[in-house]
Amino acid sequence: MNPSPIKDIVIVGGGTAGWMAAAALARTLGSRYAIQLIESDEIGIVGVGEATVPHIKAFNQLLRIDEADFVRSTQGTFKLGIEFVDWVRKGETYIHGFGTEIGHPLGLLPFHQYWIKAMLAGHAQPLGAYTLNTVAAKRGKFMVSATDVPPTSPLANIAYAYHFDASLYARYLRAYSERLGVRRIEGIVEQVNLHPESGYVESVRLRPGDVVSGDLFIDCSGFRGLLIEQTLHTGYDDFTHWLPCDRALAVPCEKVADPTPYTRSTAREAGWQWRIPLQHRTGNGYVYSSRHISDDEAAATLLANLDGKALADPRPLRFTTGRRKKCWNRNVVALGLSSGFMEPLESTSIHLIQSGISKLLELFPDRGFSDVLAQRYNDQLAFEFDRIRDFLVLHYNAVEREDTPFWRECRRMSIPDELKANIDLFRDSGRFFRNGNEMFAEISWIQVMVGQGIMPQRYHPMVDRLAEEELQRFLASVNNTVVSCVDVMPTHQQFIDRHCKAAAAATAIVE
Repeated sequence: MNPSPIKDIVIVGGGTAGWMAAAALARTLGSRYAIQLIESDEIGIVGVGEATVPHIKAFNQLLRIDEADFVRSTQGTFKLGIEFVDWVRKGETYIHGFGTEIGHPLGLLPFHQYWIKAMLAGHAQPLGAYTLNTVAAKRGKFMVSATDVPPTSPLANIAYAYHFDASLYARYLRAYSERLGVRRIEGIVEQVNLHPESGYVESVRLRPGDVVSGDLFIDCSGFRGLLIEQTLHTGYDDFTHWLPCDRALAVPCEKVADPTPYTRSTAREAGWQWRIPLQHRTGNGYVYSSRHISDDEAAATLLANLDGKALADPRPLRFTTGRRKKCWNRNVVALGLSSGFMEPLESTSIHLIQSGISKLLELFPDRGFSDVLAQRYNDQLAFEFDRIRDFLVLHYNAVEREDTPFWRECRRMSIPDELKANIDLFRDSGRFFRNGNEMFAEISWIQVMVGQGIMPQRYHPMVDRLAEEELQRFLASVNNTVVSCVDVMPTHQQFIDRHCKAAAAATAIVE
C-alpha cells in the first residue's frame, strides 16, 4: 500500500527560482495540492538581469506563456548566442551560437570534419561563417523560425533564447502563479521545526509568529540555503580550484544603441565582464577573483567599460562556485542558488532551476519520500552540474594569455579528467561524443573548443572521399545559403518593434 500523497508544498524564497517553481508546480499538479510561497519584501533577490539558453522555451511552453507578452512584460530581447572577446588572447573574438548543428552534415560525417580539412589547408573561412546564428548575430539580425520555407532551410529551425529583467520576470511569474492558486505569504523565516524522529522539516515559523506547515519544502532561499544547509547541514562540493572567480559586481547602464541579439563576455585582468542588452537599458557585471584584484579596482574597471551612463552603484555579490552534496535531502529540495552556483559565463543559472523542477516532477514523491527517488534526483543533478562545470573550465583553461597572474594560473591549472579526455580527442581528430543528456551538445563544445584555439591536428579519413573541388563547392554552398538566409532576416530591433516592444514608460528595475 502506497503512503498517502503529498498535499502541502511550501516554497521558501521567491525570486526567479521560487516563482519558477511555483508556476511550474501549479500548472502541472493542479488544484489537488496547496502551494504556498514565503518571501519578504525586506529581503532583496540576487537577480542581476538574466541571459538564458534555448531550453527556457520549453519551460514557457509548459506554462503556455505567450512569447510576445512575456518579452514585453520583462523588457526582454532575443539571444542567438554569446560573443567571447579577448579570451584566447587580446584582440580575438568568437561567438558560441545556439543551434542543432554547424552547417549541415554530408554523408555520415558532420560538417565540421570537412571544415577541418579545408582549414588545415588554408582554404576555409572561420567556423562561424557556416552557422546562421553566428552570422545573424554579427549583423544584428533576428527572427523566429519561419513556417513558409523548406524544412531543410536554416530559417526553419532557428535556436534562440532571451535576455530579460530578472525582477520583472519574477513579478511576471508571481502574477501567473497567483492566478493558478499559489498563495504568497509575506514574512521572514525565524525558525525551522524538525520532526524529532525523522529529522524531516515539519514547519517554519515566521517573524510575525505565524507557523507554516508542509509535506514537501522547496528551498529557494539563495546562497544561504536556509533549509538545505543551515538546517539540514547537507554539505557543499567546492569547484573553486577549477573556477577561481568568487565575486561579482553588477550595474545597469543607459541604453545607447539598438540591443544586440547576443550576450557579450569580455575577458578582463582577473575575470570577465558581461553585457546583457534589454529593451530599456543594458545590464553589466564583472565576475572576478578577489585574490587577483581588489573590489575597488574591479568596480573601476567595470564602470570604465560601460556603453552608457551607470544607473546605480555597482552591486556586490560573493559566492563559492560549486553544488550541494545533495540537492534533495529528506523532504527538502533545493533550487536555484540554494542548490549551488555555476558562474554565469554560459548563462546556465535559469537552466539549472528549470532542470531541477523538471526532474522533481518526473520523480515526484509521496509522503514516504523514497530514498531511491531522492538518490536518482541527486545523481542526475550532480551529473548536470559537473558537466556544466567542465564546459566552463574549458573557457578558462584553453587560453594563450600570459599577461596577468590570473590568466597564467588558469592556463596552468589541472582540469577534470573527463574534460582533458574530451580536449585530447578533439585535438587529435576533431571528434566529440556527447555524454548522455548533458546540457551542452556537440555544436557548443566544438564552437568553444575551436574558438578557444583548440584546432584538430587531423580530420576523419572519410573526408578524403570528397574531391578537393567538391569540398570547396560544398563549403561555399553552405556559406552562401547562410548569408542568403541572414539577408532576408529583419534586424533585431525591427523584430522587437513589430512583435513585442515594451511600453516606453516602463519603470526601470535595478539589475
